[in-house]
Amino acid sequence: MLLAVDIGNTTVGFGIFKGAELIREWKIRSDKEKTADEYGIILLELLRTADLEPSLIDGVVLSSVVPPLTPVFQSLSQGAFGRKALVVGPGLRTGMPILYENPSEVGADRIVASLAAYEKYGGPAIVVDFGTATTFDAVSGRGEYLGGAIAPGIQISAEALYLRTAKLPQIEVVKPKKVIGRTTVASMQAGIYFGYIGLINHIIAEIAGELGGDPRVIVTGGLGSRFGPEIKRPYHLEPHLVLEGLRLIYERNTEGKSG
Repeated sequence: MLLAVDIGNTTVGFGIFKGAELIREWKIRSDKEKTADEYGIILLELLRTADLEPSLIDGVVLSSVVPPLTPVFQSLSQGAFGRKALVVGPGLRTGMPILYENPSEVGADRIVASLAAYEKYGGPAIVVDFGTATTFDAVSGRGEYLGGAIAPGIQISAEALYLRTAKLPQIEVVKPKKVIGRTTVASMQAGIYFGYIGLINHIIAEIAGELGGDPRVIVTGGLGSRFGPEIKRPYHLEPHLVLEGLRLIYERNTEGKSG
């Protein structure tokens, strides 16, 4: 079995694959202060509760946008499973040409998600990942990673409004019934939520115009199910896109597939 690890700024996602099938998936909160031993205890307990033997893990692949946590999980892989983790980065075969001016600047999760989206839906494609930041990635009809756009996630926007003003309160980000708010909280919710929807649809429209044709839109990330329905174009919701992409990269960089 293959363990795929998606290390993000807010959460760490774990996926267990048996062949091409994702049989278990968990998310825990990212914590730069945790050691490999602490993360290992959590992961081994998750495996135990799922009746999965750690000895059955015969491959580990990980992508990380949190550099301090990369060696932590490399150590975990070696210590808990006796396996050297395959880390997504320069030098790995992806089968996807990266046309960024400096390919090393692209977040590993963006490449992994774009690879999985193209493998499943072809191109041209727009991948929208609703994470801590919201990323928009463009894939050409030939399967080339072209680049994209990065915007603050909606929770970051709400927190910035609260932290950088003297009188505005901290709010829960929910969809208000009306755009015209009649309280401070309702007004903030309207501005953040509907402004965010405008941002999403405008960026997608601009990228689609540059790509040409009729690009497919693939939505992923923790808030994908909430904001996908607000997209004005047809879209595909793929909550496990990064984990699927990690499996593909592992298979392309090892002789055989993990069982």
